[in-house]
Amino acid sequence: MTKVKILSDSACDLPDTECARLGVDLVSLSVRFGNDEFTDRVTITTDEFWELCLTQRALPETAAPSPGAFLTAFAKAVEEGASAVIVVTLSSKLSGTFQSAKIAADAFQGIPVFVLDSEAVSMGQGVIVAALAEEALAGRSFDELVTLGQVLVTKTGVVAMLDTLDHLIKGGRVGGAKAFIGQMLSIKPLIRLRDGEVSEAGRQRTVSKALRQIADEVKARGSLDRIAVIHANSPHVAALTELVAGISVNHPLIVASIGPTVGTHGGPGAIGIAWLETYDELR
Repeated sequence: MTKVKILSDSACDLPDTECARLGVDLVSLSVRFGNDEFTDRVTITTDEFWELCLTQRALPETAAPSPGAFLTAFAKAVEEGASAVIVVTLSSKLSGTFQSAKIAADAFQGIPVFVLDSEAVSMGQGVIVAALAEEALAGRSFDELVTLGQVLVTKTGVVAMLDTLDHLIKGGRVGGAKAFIGQMLSIKPLIRLRDGEVSEAGRQRTVSKALRQIADEVKARGSLDRIAVIHANSPHVAALTELVAGISVNHPLIVASIGPTVGTHGGPGAIGIAWLETYDELR
């Protein structure tokens, strides 16, 4: 039986418990506060990252993994008996991670490697990783999983409320959300990922209305395979979870913390939903 290893990068925000359950390994991005550089989920935890954000004046910066980091992960997969690897990266429009992984894949001689651009971040990327990992554990072939991965990219979405636009603007990831600049007084901005980029999803006067809009957008997606509440130390996790509790979904809801890679640009207090629509491929 073909053993396909699923890899991702740390921007997927897939909880450690899920990574362990699914056998998913992560290649970490780095985050830097001034002269201090850390490796996401290796030398800095999510909690430690948010504590530093509270005490540091300058915004953190992130950097993609090197091709060498991916090559190390590919070699480890071979040592563990994998006959092929699929790497799911965060959106190529938001980071150089996809390109770094592609360089490594083209240079690797051991086993077939396919690099999938999730066109997403955080658990929008994470739900793709989880679905592919479960199908790999079920014995799906490399070719089947490559085809499925490309389908899953089209069935994934993320919508979120930001508590501040400072991180997004200063980090250069504001994209289609530029319309918010200068209009931030007394509103709660919402963003979504569209075609791998950040775009405006609306604005609400209160947190409760913003959370309801998020929940309503998810409910309007129809049949869902997975959903995840994602947040950056938000006090509104219970409220949003309750709003989506009645949604029919194939897998249990996951609550995931937004880590350094995405949190650097989204800022503290962000909260939202990532989802994966149901799919018939391979079933």
